[in-house]
Amino acid sequence: MKGLILAAPGSGAGKTTVTLALLRLLRRNGVSVRGAKSGPDYIDPRFHAAACGAESLNLDAWSMRRDRLLTLARRGPQELLIIEGAMGLFDGAPPEGRGAVADLARAFDLPVVLVVDAGKMAQSIAPLVAGFARFDPDVTIGGVILNCVGSARHESMLHRALAPLGLPVLGCLPRKADLALPERHLGLVQAEETPELEAFLENAATCLAEGFGSGLDLQGVLDLARLLPEGPEVLVPPPAQRIAMAQDEAFAFSYPHQLGDWQLAGAEVIPFSPLVDDAVPEADLVYLPGGYPELHAGRLAANQRFLSTLRSRAETAQVYGECGGYMVLGEGLVDADGKRHQMAGLLGLETSFAKRRLNLGYRSLEGGAGPFAGPWRGHEFHYASTLSARGQPLFSARDAEGTQLPPIGLRNGGVCGSFAHLIEPE
Repeated sequence: MKGLILAAPGSGAGKTTVTLALLRLLRRNGVSVRGAKSGPDYIDPRFHAAACGAESLNLDAWSMRRDRLLTLARRGPQELLIIEGAMGLFDGAPPEGRGAVADLARAFDLPVVLVVDAGKMAQSIAPLVAGFARFDPDVTIGGVILNCVGSARHESMLHRALAPLGLPVLGCLPRKADLALPERHLGLVQAEETPELEAFLENAATCLAEGFGSGLDLQGVLDLARLLPEGPEVLVPPPAQRIAMAQDEAFAFSYPHQLGDWQLAGAEVIPFSPLVDDAVPEADLVYLPGGYPELHAGRLAANQRFLSTLRSRAETAQVYGECGGYMVLGEGLVDADGKRHQMAGLLGLETSFAKRRLNLGYRSLEGGAGPFAGPWRGHEFHYASTLSARGQPLFSARDAEGTQLPPIGLRNGGVCGSFAHLIEPE
């Protein structure tokens, strides 16, 4: 399998739109392709999958060792892997920027196509791109895609400014209002909830293919891709043999690389939907992943078949809740309007969205219990506030700089959970 990385000087440059347009365009032209996302992101990979018809994975250079990254990058029958970067090319966790997409470029020896938001610049694009091209000799900038280009004249000015650098300008995406995707507090609205997503993907691909007449150099993109290195296969064993997993719009934040490992090892993953009031299936482990329960709290509180069978399963099976799932295992959840909704009551936890507070960052986790005993590497990204937490803490935690944090999560017999999303065992 060959690979190529799309990155940018910073956040908001349009990497996701360009990546989706390129994935759809490659599939339209008969290329066997799939996407991947640098870092801990549940949302963008679902858009990748919609764009090219193949499952997208996360490649997290902070949490995963090189052999693990290579195992996941090579997974699947596709011929080409397009990796979408997060934030800026060299932006990672403090203090030294570990986990940046540049780490993937070094680990995989893959070139980077720099996506530049050129909407508010002309000749100034040249020193910007030159700086990124020369900054790290171990990171190769193979070409540029221009985003938010205002006109054919604007595109011509940008081409002339970049010509002395000797880097190919592979294409441009015009500035158009209909090339923006809807967002909410944790990022883009989920792919499954995005209206007319197929029309958006087709439009984005056509805009990238045509630009202002010069069009995308698709062969130039394909020629930049390099073979991924070889390495040993590294798999993570499943937490149980039979796993009942909540899966719907309220519980959508699960990592495909984890589910893939579990299934490769022969574990049975049984999906169910709390939102439609499914009974929780019999299992060795009930897993409630993260998502948006705060947007559906009233509906969840009213779904007594789900809640009663969850309480019943907790008497015989392990139960684990992650972020949103953790909140649902608690006693109450206050929504953004200040209304409290009764949850499962399996943990002594009260949470609220009435006063939102951002919690964000990588976490090194020790301790734990049951199927997810530490040490683990993970991350937090939520706006919920904890009103009260009574019981035995689940994990001790440090941030990316090694600073000790307050304990994360709760455990009560075989029921446990935390706000941390688990990525990889240490």
